[in-house]
Amino acid sequence: MKTSWIVAFLVLLAAVVPTMTFSGYHLFQLTMVAVYAIAILGLAILTGINGQISLGHGAFYAIGAYTTAILMASWDVPYWATLPVSAAVCATVGFLVGLPALRLGGLYLALTTFALAVAIPQILKHKLFETWTGGVQGLVIDKPEAPFGLKLSSDQWLYLFTLGVGVILYVLAINLTHGRIGRAMRAVRDQPVAAEAMGINLAMLKTRTFAVSAMYTGIAGSLGAMVVAFVAPDSFTVFLSITFFVGLVAGGAASIGGTIVGAIFIEFVPNLADLVSKAAPGAIYGVILIAMMFLMPQGAGGFIGMVWRRLVR
Repeated sequence: MKTSWIVAFLVLLAAVVPTMTFSGYHLFQLTMVAVYAIAILGLAILTGINGQISLGHGAFYAIGAYTTAILMASWDVPYWATLPVSAAVCATVGFLVGLPALRLGGLYLALTTFALAVAIPQILKHKLFETWTGGVQGLVIDKPEAPFGLKLSSDQWLYLFTLGVGVILYVLAINLTHGRIGRAMRAVRDQPVAAEAMGINLAMLKTRTFAVSAMYTGIAGSLGAMVVAFVAPDSFTVFLSITFFVGLVAGGAASIGGTIVGAIFIEFVPNLADLVSKAAPGAIYGVILIAMMFLMPQGAGGFIGMVWRRLVR
């Protein structure tokens, strides 16, 4: 109960202080941190909790982003109403893509998802879908305005809206991973033979987990499209999937709270590396990542959890 009150206070602080004091650009950065955190959370449920390796979650991010962009640009659907549609579409695609998980595992599944990430940008550019996706040029959408006459800018409202959606999704993820289904996921990850002997349907659990993971990342893609107000195939290259995976590892693969640290890492560390060295920012980024893995082998989430437990004691 004490921890819950502390978390609630921190969320309230994170909502009020940046909205009242930060500039539009810094609010944009924080909003993207929230978006990336949701995307990495979906990957954490799949990889960290269930043990399925995915290198293609950028594809689901792209599907969610394009679902929202098409609905808003072509059919004038309200931005908030696109989220459940994106969630349903990405969950369905994730379930279908997750079917190979019934027979594939480890590096083979990772390679399958990697192929999906490579293929999606090319599919979005194809002339067959150009009418909907805008082809190479992409789609431009309008940023949502604050409702009910609230005196908030678009950046302020999108930050609060994204933060609110993120809080709901994190609460659902915590309840999922700490309940009976979460224990089954961990059992399948650690001892699949023993889990099956205990009556767990491995095939169905893996496929459903993949669908839930894709749904989370797709919702993040929808929110990202609203924030950036633009989608294009070249924005969703395979490098995006690798970036999500880096955020997962940096935050701690099995840590729900660590996904926030991972999102902060992939949003701000590249900028920090660029400030340190204009000539070789990639090298600085690599050094920082290696140092982080050396100092915190369980990721930032595991390190923070260890410190928190010691403080509580």
